Amino acid sequence: MSRTTISERGEVRRPEGGDETGTAYGGRLPRVLRGVALVVAVCAGALLSVGAFLGLYVRPTSDDWCALWKARDMGVLGITADFYLTQNGRVTNAFLTGLLYSDDMRGPKLLPAFLVVVLGAGLFLLAGAALRALRPVTRAGEEPVVPLVAAAALLSALLFFAGTRSYQVLLWAPATISHTLPSVIGLWTVLGCVRAARCGVRWAKTAAVTSALLVGAAVGMLSEPFTLVAGLFAVTVGVVCLPRFGWARDRYVSTWCAAACLGLLCGLALLSTSPGARWRRAQRPQEPLSAERIGETFHDWWRLWQTIGGQWAYLGAVAVGALLGLALAAAGPRQDGGGAGRDMSPGGDRGTSPPAGRDPSPPAGHDLTPLADRDIHRSDTRDARRSARGLPPRALFRVVVLLPLPLIALASLAVVFGLRSGYGVVGWTYGRTWTSFLLPLLLVLCAYGAWGGHLVGRRLLVPWRPAARAAALVGIGAVALGSAVALVQPVYELSTSTVVRAVAWDRQTARIRDEAAAGAREVTYRPLLIGGLSEPLFASTYQRDWAAQCAARYYRVDRIHRP
Repeated sequence: MSRTTISERGEVRRPEGGDETGTAYGGRLPRVLRGVALVVAVCAGALLSVGAFLGLYVRPTSDDWCALWKARDMGVLGITADFYLTQNGRVTNAFLTGLLYSDDMRGPKLLPAFLVVVLGAGLFLLAGAALRALRPVTRAGEEPVVPLVAAAALLSALLFFAGTRSYQVLLWAPATISHTLPSVIGLWTVLGCVRAARCGVRWAKTAAVTSALLVGAAVGMLSEPFTLVAGLFAVTVGVVCLPRFGWARDRYVSTWCAAACLGLLCGLALLSTSPGARWRRAQRPQEPLSAERIGETFHDWWRLWQTIGGQWAYLGAVAVGALLGLALAAAGPRQDGGGAGRDMSPGGDRGTSPPAGRDPSPPAGHDLTPLADRDIHRSDTRDARRSARGLPPRALFRVVVLLPLPLIALASLAVVFGLRSGYGVVGWTYGRTWTSFLLPLLLVLCAYGAWGGHLVGRRLLVPWRPAARAAALVGIGAVALGSAVALVQPVYELSTSTVVRAVAWDRQTARIRDEAAAGAREVTYRPLLIGGLSEPLFASTYQRDWAAQCAARYYRVDRIHRP
């Protein structure tokens, strides 16, 4: 039979032998949290598995036709030179395209599964590293694994399926190389930086800085939108982490960010000055910058965010972050009956209140320190404690908390401006380019959710609030699970259209190959549209129909035409 004991301060009554965690007061809360997170992880994982499996049904369309015959006839180096000299100057893009299409469509079929696995693993590892940085007492293997898996899986599913161009973001190789893969590369490069910092070895940090320079240069010649977004974030983080601001103890992070920015700048300069880029700009002469053009860019930018805001499934990023925060609160140390731990509350670093019954005033005759000096000393002490825990000073923390969303808004505006310059008035609708800032947005939303969930969880882990705990868990779990369920319909439509097109394409290609083998020089081709992409015979004249010309060269015939 359990007995109750009173703590030394006479404040809290708890079961004898009970630990000082939220689990002693939350009852079955940690197990219920794991159950809810497991359901979310299974649902999101099932969607991702379907997306990865659909890669087997990917068939050529739009830019695929040109990439296939060039990789086959020119080789990897040949297609790289062709991109640099005559296409767009994206050297890294061309090199990866040549490798991917070197064995016909085998590479594009496997790429979706690769992206799903690598992105999910990167998000899981990044979240674990962030938790260990914010909670120094947490060692590898002690993180709430199931909520972390749920967060990584749901964020990946939202990135791939919640947008307006799911086929292009996950299944169409030319778009995934240009816009999805750069985000994955950036994620793993940041993980390398974090790993080197935690290692603490000088050669590891040197290697991380060098790799940031090289990867930055490669990415600069891979994707212009991602270069703009990554460069903006790298500059901001490099400035915030200067030692003079009190967060970082040395210049490693700032040096790493400077190396990444230098690499991005060099790569973008090589791309912009290439003959291929100059030729591409000549096809669409730039309009002079004017107030009207700026106003139209802001209008496009506003419509873009209206489209994103209209997809309520993105709230799942906040909800799954809140699940993670609740799990951390349930596992974190408690300090009083209110459950107010200090592990994840950077803004709650206050002095401990004196024990009950003790007079906080100084003894009579004590020489009091001036009030202003005491306030300064107290502020310095709090900042010193926060620095020891790896947290920035309070003022800097407020800036860091509020800064990500304006940065994402500014980065998306730069992307919209570039799209309007390159593609005209419809440039903002190219949803495949949104990945560059959508992934940072999802990460920030998840981080806000985790912080809020932890703050709420600390206040609910008390024995007299079971109804509040249940309501919070049901509400957060419903939003997270509903977000995953909302993606079922777009995934179903994506699956249907992809499989149906693959069957029709295989039947048509078998006929065309038989006719070409029999000596036919002109064959009929019925366009098979998918994902809002161009198909052969889309143009009014054959001379302007680059897709039809590339398809004819892929089939080794002189010309294709409609039935």
